This record gives sequence, C-alpha cells and structure tokens, in this order.
Amino acid sequence: MGVYLSTPKTEKLSEDGENDKLKFGLSSMQGWRATMEDAHSALLDIDNDTSFFGVFDGHGGRVVAKFCAKYLHREVLRSEAYSAGDLGNAAHKAFFRMDEMMRGQRGWRELQALGDKINQISGMIEGLIWSPRGSDSNDQHDDWAFEEGPHSDFAGPTCGSTACVAIVRNNQLVVANAGDSRCVISRNGQAYNLSRDHKPELEAERERILKAGGYIQMGRVNGTINLSRAIGDIEFKQNKFLSPDKQMLTANPDINTVDLCDDDDFLVLACDGIWDCMSSQQLVDFIHEHINTESSLSAVCERVLDRCLAPSTLGGEGCDNMTMILVQFKKPISQNKNVSPAEQSAADKQPTGDTHWSEIHVTEESSS
Repeated sequence: MGVYLSTPKTEKLSEDGENDKLKFGLSSMQGWRATMEDAHSALLDIDNDTSFFGVFDGHGGRVVAKFCAKYLHREVLRSEAYSAGDLGNAAHKAFFRMDEMMRGQRGWRELQALGDKINQISGMIEGLIWSPRGSDSNDQHDDWAFEEGPHSDFAGPTCGSTACVAIVRNNQLVVANAGDSRCVISRNGQAYNLSRDHKPELEAERERILKAGGYIQMGRVNGTINLSRAIGDIEFKQNKFLSPDKQMLTANPDINTVDLCDDDDFLVLACDGIWDCMSSQQLVDFIHEHINTESSLSAVCERVLDRCLAPSTLGGEGCDNMTMILVQFKKPISQNKNVSPAEQSAADKQPTGDTHWSEIHVTEESSS
C-alpha cells in the first residue's frame, strides 16, 4: 500500500468569504494519501486594501506547509518593501525569511508546535523553559535569532513545502511561486498561467542544480525530490559558498505582476494534486460550467476535488492531497478594460525564473 490508504479520506475542509471587492471559496481533501500535508491561507483583509491567498503543498511532513500558512503573510506585512508599496519585493523577501525563521531554538520549537501532539507537547515544554517571556513571545524578529536552548544549532527542517501566493491590492495582482503549485487566471474564459511549475528538468533549474553540486536522476534532485524550488528541505541548501538563491534547491520565488481588468473572471490557486489531473484550461472550463449553478465558491472547489479523485491508486494520478482556492472579482476595474493578455505579455511565454521580479504579466497556457 505504501503511502496510500486502502480507502480515500473524502471529508473536505471548506471555507467561503467575501468583502466589497472579491469573494473566495476553498476546499482541501486528504484523499488517498496516508497523511494530509497541504496547508493554505485565505485572508481577505491583511490591511484595508489588500487580500492574501496561498496554497502550500508539503512533502516529507506537514510542518513546513503549516508554518508557511501561519507566518508567510505576516512577514510580507512586516517588510519595509510592503510599507513602500512594493508587494513583489515584500513577497520575495518573505519566502527567504521562512527558511531563516525555521532555524535555531525558536524555529525548532515552532515546528514542533505545528507537528503531531507529542511534538506539540515537547515544543510547549521547551517554550516554557527557554522562551525569553516563557510564551510565544509574539513573533518579534529578534526572538527568532537569539532564543537559546538545546536546539540552538538546529539547521532547519528536512521536510519542505511549495508556496504559491496571490496578493490582491485594488487593480494589482502579485503572484509569488516556488515549486509546482500553480496560479491561473481566467480572462474572458481563457486560462493564463501566472506561475511556472519548478521542475528539475527545466534548463535554468538544471543549470543551477548542477552548479551547486547536485545532480538530477529520474527527474529528481539528487534522486530524491521532484521539485527544484521549495521552502524548507535544508539538506539541499548546505553549500556555504553559495547564496540562498543559488542553492540546488531554493526558496527563491518567481514574482509575477498583473494589472487586473474587467475581463478577469476569477483566479485559481491549487496544488499539483489538481494540476496532475486537469490542465489549466480544463479547470477554468469546469469552473465556468459550475460557478453559476453551485451555492458557493467552495462548493465549486469541492466538485473539482471529487472530479480529480481517482477511483483507485493503480494509476497514481488523482491520489494526492488536494487543495484549491477560487477567488472571484466582484467589481469591474474599468481603467484596464481594453488591455488584452497579448498586450500584457507574449502568448505562451513563461516567466524566466532567473530573477525575483518578472515583467511578464500573463502567460497563456500552451496547447500542448
């Protein structure tokens, strides 16, 4: 049976919400996997003008995904770049900050608290003993670096997570992605990928992996992990002569910015448990088919999860954890009404991935 259950867990965690600018629905399901390692964030108002959504697909354990769901948006908010209105740079820094925060005594303690019950108890005990204030210490930056204890030399977690985040502020959409979760926008019914799946066989990824001293075997970095970017996975980030963005596995996100317009229908963020079963355009078409007949956006997400769930584990596809967030724009953004996707970017062109800020705005899904 391996990593699969004898029967799938089809219970779903679903949620809906809305403000005056947009509404969202989400759903997640463990499926055939022995454990649930996905996590998500859906925050309508991280300030008066800004919403934050994210999906985090864990591997080797769930704690890094849960850590990102808890802390990544907080680090975006705390960034000086965010205060200056630079959402892309704020997201970029926050991704790397996740790896920094998961080190040392405080990092170890926080990860324990997000793990299984026995680990939670262990983390609580050490928190009472070693925390400067004998508690959570309210996430002050310096506490992460200077909290001392028996795990002060903790290098970081060996498990990891993808991170695909969408930040919406007025008519601006910023997408940050590391890994193979994906963000897609529907514009006039056409699917446009706003992120790129980071796989080791991509030329730029392969070049970085090899330069960092790694190798690729059977599509996996060092024969182990089938992603080329992720948060966590500290064992792949040990080359002391290279900066974090040059490691064989890096948390360095592609950043993509989009000017929203009246033609934008909705936004989807989902883990690869969905994309393994449906192309971007297939998912957009499916949503359009059901969005006006279902009672809520989360109900649409639930239909997608049921559609993707495999009848058995023989084929592999449809057997993963599944998480999906659907964001629908409520108000037209008339100033960009006449801007077409072709005018915002060259069709079928993907973000380069070489820099943390991409001027490529919308990527139409390839027909292949």
